[in-house]
Amino acid sequence: MTTEELIAARRAEPWREALRKSKKNKERMEIPRVKMNELDPEYRSHTRLEEVNLGLTKEQAMQEAQRCLDCPKPTCMQGCPVGIHIPTFVKNIERGEFLEAARILKETSALPAVCGRVCPQEKQCESQCIHLKTGKPAVAIGYLERFAADYERESGQISVPQIAQKKGIKIAVVGSGPGGLSFAGEMAKRGYDVTVFEALHEIGGVLKYGIPEFRLPNRIVDVEIDGLRKMGVDFEKDCIIGKTLSYDDLHEEGFKGIFVASGAGLPNFMNIPGENLVGVMSSNEYLTRVNLMDAADPDSDTPVIEGKCVAVIGGGNTAMDSVRTARRLGADRAIIVYRRSEEEMPARLEEVKHAKEEGVEFMTLHNPIEYIGDERGRVKEMRLQKMQLGEPDASGRRRPVPIEGAIETIKVDEVIVSVGVSPNPLIPHAFGGLEISKKGTIVVNEQTMRSSLPDVYAGGDIVRGGATVILAMGDGRKAAAAMDEAFQKM
Repeated sequence: MTTEELIAARRAEPWREALRKSKKNKERMEIPRVKMNELDPEYRSHTRLEEVNLGLTKEQAMQEAQRCLDCPKPTCMQGCPVGIHIPTFVKNIERGEFLEAARILKETSALPAVCGRVCPQEKQCESQCIHLKTGKPAVAIGYLERFAADYERESGQISVPQIAQKKGIKIAVVGSGPGGLSFAGEMAKRGYDVTVFEALHEIGGVLKYGIPEFRLPNRIVDVEIDGLRKMGVDFEKDCIIGKTLSYDDLHEEGFKGIFVASGAGLPNFMNIPGENLVGVMSSNEYLTRVNLMDAADPDSDTPVIEGKCVAVIGGGNTAMDSVRTARRLGADRAIIVYRRSEEEMPARLEEVKHAKEEGVEFMTLHNPIEYIGDERGRVKEMRLQKMQLGEPDASGRRRPVPIEGAIETIKVDEVIVSVGVSPNPLIPHAFGGLEISKKGTIVVNEQTMRSSLPDVYAGGDIVRGGATVILAMGDGRKAAAAMDEAFQKM
């Protein structure tokens, strides 16, 4: 059944017609958008392990779901990289069928509780909502997705998608981040024997090491991963593909297909004086130490500097995660330093809002040009070049241009650099014959995610060079469908 046929069939269900008659569209459009319940900013800025967003109540979720107009051609679905049937899950929430809403989500998404928390819905599904054309705020699709997934988990009645008859074909997945997990779930549903290989000691990839607990609790990720285990997915930790096992080793162990989702774990720096000083580190190292290695514990084997005046360089979500973490670790002054204006920041508006509420300072139109150390080699000051915006560059954002002679020096005792990442170079070099781009990403067919090696597919940051959780998941779904089709033709 095609997506269009599925939409038509579901719209024809009797209960949907009853809902449409219960409230006219004009009434639905007058319902105000729900506001997310949150922890108090002062309290949460000092607690690292409590989630900021508290979720919706049943009553809030059902009322927000009433705002959905159940469009005949749901444009919101066009903005979803994994193709969730949004109107159906939303309408099930409206009628109080929360478990059914969660089941609908799991038809296409392996990680609904994760996506409901960290996906940039405002730039994807919600950006296509019909409400926006009338000047009204979009339906809070992300909040509703989180609600349905959380309700199912808390009820203890966790559903497992239907699994096809086993095919007896072994598939390897390199990396347990969102792309790898999405692919693994899709292939498991199709009846393949899937093993996910993770280099670290925890399953979850960037979901575990890169996103703080106050935004995405590890227990939520663990439940989603456990759901994949129940579908038959196997996980191998502490296994570095390209080191522990080679490409040939995987073949010898009987794997017929490989999906590479090894991410972009190589941090970028700015190559300015002083970057080798003690107290200057990448956001990757900082967040991994705190999130995955419990560095905030004084007895941890991998401690982290807990600066009192912390500057985070960058304006993306990772920069916001870093600066908000620094605040929670005791920074009296936590600063975002960004070379463009706030309007150009790629971070989610919600993350910027939360950071400001928690006391984070924003030094926009500033760019570091040098870090200065003390006699012990520790960073103590930072020289900043003031900027102004010029003409738009290739990204469509106005290019930051230095203001001649406008340089400022501020005191810092810790600097976290969050100016992007590059692909993990291990797999591209370990798999002989892979076509690699100049940026080090794996070159794939955009329709199938297939690489130059016929049995190797790839997706997520190792292909995109740095993107979102949901885009990586979309790559995983696309690759699974293409790999399955290729096997059926053999």
